[in-house]
Amino acid sequence: MLGICRGRRKFLAASLTVLFVPAITWIYLFAGSFEDGKPVSLSPLESQPHSPRYTASSQRERESLEVRMREVEEENRVLRKQLSLAQSRGPAQHRGNHSKTYSMEEGTGDSESLRAGIVAGNSSECGQQPAVEKCETIHVAIVCAGYNASRDVVTLVKSVLFHRRNPLHFHLIADAIAKQILATLFQTWMVPAVRIDFYDADELKSEVSWIPNKHYSGIYGLMKLVLTKTLPSNLERVIVLDTDITFATDIAELWAVFHKFKGQQVLGLVENQSDWYLGNLWKNHRPWPALGRGYNTGVILLLLDKLRKMKWEQMWRLTAERELMSMLSTSLADQDIFNAVIKQNPFLVYQLPCFWNVQLSDHTRSEQCYRDVSDLKVIHWNSPKKLRVKNKHVEFFRNLYLTFLEYDGNLLRRELFGCPSEADVNSENLQKQLSELDEDDLCYEFRRERFTVHRTHLYFLHYEYEPASDNTDVTLVAQLSMDRLQMLEAICKHWEGPISLALYLSDAEAQQFLRYAQGSEVLMSRHNVGYHIVYKEGQFYPVNLLRNVAMKHISTPYMFLSDIDFLPMYGLYEYLRKSVIQLDLANTKKALIVPAFETLRYRLSFPKSKAELLSMLDMGTLFTFRYHVWTKGHAPTNFAKWRTATTPYRVEWEADFEPYVVVRKDCPEYDRRFVGFGWNKVAHIMELDAQEYEFTVLPNAYMIHMPHAPSFDITKFRSNKQYRICLKTLKEEFQQDMSRHYGFAALKYLTAENNS
Repeated sequence: MLGICRGRRKFLAASLTVLFVPAITWIYLFAGSFEDGKPVSLSPLESQPHSPRYTASSQRERESLEVRMREVEEENRVLRKQLSLAQSRGPAQHRGNHSKTYSMEEGTGDSESLRAGIVAGNSSECGQQPAVEKCETIHVAIVCAGYNASRDVVTLVKSVLFHRRNPLHFHLIADAIAKQILATLFQTWMVPAVRIDFYDADELKSEVSWIPNKHYSGIYGLMKLVLTKTLPSNLERVIVLDTDITFATDIAELWAVFHKFKGQQVLGLVENQSDWYLGNLWKNHRPWPALGRGYNTGVILLLLDKLRKMKWEQMWRLTAERELMSMLSTSLADQDIFNAVIKQNPFLVYQLPCFWNVQLSDHTRSEQCYRDVSDLKVIHWNSPKKLRVKNKHVEFFRNLYLTFLEYDGNLLRRELFGCPSEADVNSENLQKQLSELDEDDLCYEFRRERFTVHRTHLYFLHYEYEPASDNTDVTLVAQLSMDRLQMLEAICKHWEGPISLALYLSDAEAQQFLRYAQGSEVLMSRHNVGYHIVYKEGQFYPVNLLRNVAMKHISTPYMFLSDIDFLPMYGLYEYLRKSVIQLDLANTKKALIVPAFETLRYRLSFPKSKAELLSMLDMGTLFTFRYHVWTKGHAPTNFAKWRTATTPYRVEWEADFEPYVVVRKDCPEYDRRFVGFGWNKVAHIMELDAQEYEFTVLPNAYMIHMPHAPSFDITKFRSNKQYRICLKTLKEEFQQDMSRHYGFAALKYLTAENNS
């Protein structure tokens, strides 16, 4: 009792101080602001030094008054902060967390006091200790399935990484598609103090498949129910997030809320901000049972150790079985079952302030969760409309989301100073390789690019492929940047088979591409095109890395190694599949050459047959590729023989030969040392020859290069002498490596180069 009385006295004293000190201050200032009964302005803009009444003494007095006023305002600010803290702690000591009523005002207080309250946690007045240690690992669980959800996870993770100051451990319950995408992404992202573990969502289907679910999330929307079983048994607590979440603050603040749990509280949830569970949205609307407005499960704090002791698995299963007898199915997936359990056991829940889950679905009370931008903590796009949802402040929320959507993820590779990171073999090897390079070497930047790890997002759009029954399928492989985007629709019209594309884009450009693709009927009608985003980093265009990424992720036994500026002849896809069988490509080391031509006309009536193409060659509408500037690149194709050929014919390798070929998927990769312009394809064809591939020209196949503005890299090659010197150095080193690797047989490449 004595402690309570003392607390009330302190509270009353602080209140009186806040009320009376400003009043007394302003009376003092008001009285001192008059001179001879006339007011003296305190604004420097209103002062008049040329006035006879303006003296040095009055200037000093005015300045002293301004200083005193600022001091008093600062004292009042501190007092208001202390009073706010006293108010937030005081009532909690009496009512705990068992109140059944909920005030939306929890999320509308002074942002400074809110932040201070979170840091304070449940510390005593004698000495406040931070609720989250500096290097304490924060555990986050996310259920993710499919291509679109994988994109959403990236934006969520960016928002978390942007604000975080602690090590993070993500537990991703993912299907095979999401695992492939996200495992590659995080492996190439290489963010310090971030650990990723995957759990097979497909193995969990049997745990929840017996529950009928009408929600658009499908069976994966029920998997948060089985996290106590899925996650490691030694993991005590975890924050569970939906993929459509955006953080506007440090996730450590939310992690600190675990310290406020009392008694049997094991679930931290925000009240649902719509009227769904009140059952008054439309006539005959019958929701699942819930406590009041119910709770939203987009953000959950789970005390896993206590839930396991309470036999959570048995608890939710019995509740679901009972309710399904009358409800028949869930409408909001796991959220319905969580709420039904809480209805029967209200002591399980700790009610989070609503700013931890500002729900932006239509007709919600989310606007009552904040008065100012600084009040926002977590934004939840929980409407199927996502960014098109109706909300008074939706423009602000959309811009915040787009900020992280287009934010350069490379900037998030920052160290957490003072927190030791787990040893990463890939990172250590990379550092070792870079340390061996000579930074004074004039070609250092070229050499460094070979070891640069580019963040890679595979299958950026939905992808479907059904293998051909005859095992002859061929994938067109190419790479491009933003300035070649307009070629995609034309290529899709010319090639009906599967395509694998590596796109070199920034984060912002990736979103522009997404909007472009989603607005194209041609691209959206094609599901057998794999788009793999390799994010920009460094000053060179990593052309061979892009080719390797596109090659590595094909689903067919054969691939056509093309470039984005070429349009294949109509029917080439079926012709190549027949040629694969005819030339027994499955059992022989062959590279099938598709002869390359070019036009200087932006508008071309594309030839529909070989005869028509030959006619256009004779008229000068078409030319053999690079005839005017680089004849050696395709001369060995022997175009004179091709004009009359009716059967495939073999040609020999020559120096600088760089044809476009069809090969088995197990062919060697492109050499990454070659970046930008020059020798990137030449080196690959040389390696195929060293591995004894037989070059065979197809007599009825062709492709045509479409005109375009010169690339930035070819401009650098032509204008920068050092660029050309470094390219020559890299060529010589490549040839030496070939000699060491392939021995005596590779000496011909050195001889050919010297004679060319």
